[in-house]
Amino acid sequence: MRILLVEDSKRLQTYIARGLRHQGFAVDQAFDGEEGLFLAESGDYDVVILDLMLPELDGFSLLQRLRERDVQTHVLILTARDAVADRIKGFDIGADDYLIKPFAFEELVARIQALLRRRYGVKTSVLRFGDLEINLSRREALKGRRHLPLRPREYALLELLALRQGAVVSRAEIERQIYDERVSPMSNVVDSAVCNLRKMIDTPGAPSWIETRRGMGYLFGEPQA
Repeated sequence: MRILLVEDSKRLQTYIARGLRHQGFAVDQAFDGEEGLFLAESGDYDVVILDLMLPELDGFSLLQRLRERDVQTHVLILTARDAVADRIKGFDIGADDYLIKPFAFEELVARIQALLRRRYGVKTSVLRFGDLEINLSRREALKGRRHLPLRPREYALLELLALRQGAVVSRAEIERQIYDERVSPMSNVVDSAVCNLRKMIDTPGAPSWIETRRGMGYLFGEPQA
């Protein structure tokens, strides 16, 4: 899942971005409001984390412009401004959540996960597919009762495919949603990740949960005999 972080404090930017990447999120960073507005309008993000006290363009103005231009990306305001009036203004303009600094990183991740569930129309934090269980809150997967030792990007790939169950997800979308760096068109990084994930979640000798649609992408769903 791809997140845009708009925050002018380099120290806080580094802390949040590093933590989110460790969790398996892809993160783009903006240090002022104008840059944040440009990226938010031009990119396909699951969540925007937005500070209010930004140079060039403040967070309220940025959010208002996004909504006026019909950009409906979920926005989580992250700010030291704790006045009730500010919180009400944020929600009135179109914020989806409002978290006050200082904050616990675990709570930030939990709120991001809640917004992701809302984005994909998922009402529960635990997805079950046969003996495969995906816990969106804990960002972990189990097969039977066995914990799967997924690396962050492997989990992120599984989560993306599972949330899009029944729909083909293209290689380009996987690259955009999971990888921070630009992936070469000749790279087999996505194919390798899918191969590794299949080894983790599939039952030996049985059809795979992840179907390859040649020239289109990958589809997650109940294995077909």
